[in-house]
Amino acid sequence: MSYKLRFVQQFRQENAKEYLELEKLFVDLEKKAPGFPKGKRYLPVTGREPSNTLVWESEFETLKAAQDALTLIISDTRHEELFKKQAPYILGTYTEIYKPYDA
Repeated sequence: MSYKLRFVQQFRQENAKEYLELEKLFVDLEKKAPGFPKGKRYLPVTGREPSNTLVWESEFETLKAAQDALTLIISDTRHEELFKKQAPYILGTYTEIYKPYDA
């Protein structure tokens, strides 16, 4: 059974270049920091979210592992410093955790 942790951020369209350049630094952090959650990033093509939205998601074996990953991300000073740089370009954000549904 796996749980999905998702961050959804809508960014200012006029600052897409700056926002996405900073996102590359988050990718580097994930690659270099031991134990840091690794995620996949998506930009919508069609759907509910507008095209100026970034979706980050990662899967975890347990709910506790997903919650622990969220705690690590929130408490990591390197992540916080990058987020402070990116925050002026963000219009809105939310976090989701999904559980599997086996019918």
